[in-house]
Amino acid sequence: MLESEYMKPRQLPRHLKPPATPEQPFAYSIRDARAEDLPDIREIYNHYVRNSVVTFDEDEMTLKEWRVKFAFLTKFDMPFIVAESPSGQVLGYALVTPWKQKKAYRYTVENSIYLGPASTGKGLGRALLGELLDRSAAAGIKEVIAVIADAGADGSIHLHEQFGFEEVGRMGKVGFKFGRWLGTVLLQKSLTKPKRASKRVAGKN
Repeated sequence: MLESEYMKPRQLPRHLKPPATPEQPFAYSIRDARAEDLPDIREIYNHYVRNSVVTFDEDEMTLKEWRVKFAFLTKFDMPFIVAESPSGQVLGYALVTPWKQKKAYRYTVENSIYLGPASTGKGLGRALLGELLDRSAAAGIKEVIAVIADAGADGSIHLHEQFGFEEVGRMGKVGFKFGRWLGTVLLQKSLTKPKRASKRVAGKN
């Protein structure tokens, strides 16, 4: 028998214990994405490529691919935003991309939101989605489509429904990743142009 198994560990008196370090509040600001954010954005996205079915991508995106995507979205004034910590760390991002390439679809987009692993469960996804929708409406976008994997995505579906998205369809077995078939849930929201600029640019939980 080891000594540690029969001897209780020595406890310091309360007045000699070092004070507990208070947990720092979760704070952030939301702003337009910049080219210098792309390495952090790439790392956040590739985490989900490697570890989840949130995205059906199986190959990690390169920085070059992100630069091309950033240039495309910038050219067409598509909202692309990041949440940034007070120290300048990118905590998550959100963007919209054209739903289809044909011209008749020009007022319809698909949204995407990705959070760094340490930033989940703190209300950041809600803040990013709200800001993204406001900016999309201000940009003249009329319809937003969310395409969500049907495996373990109840939280994401519920979040979109809270913002007025409605389920418009499901597709089964359209993706194959990690050795299993996956389907998608499609949700849609119609936008109206906001009467005033959004003020949801900062948060603190």
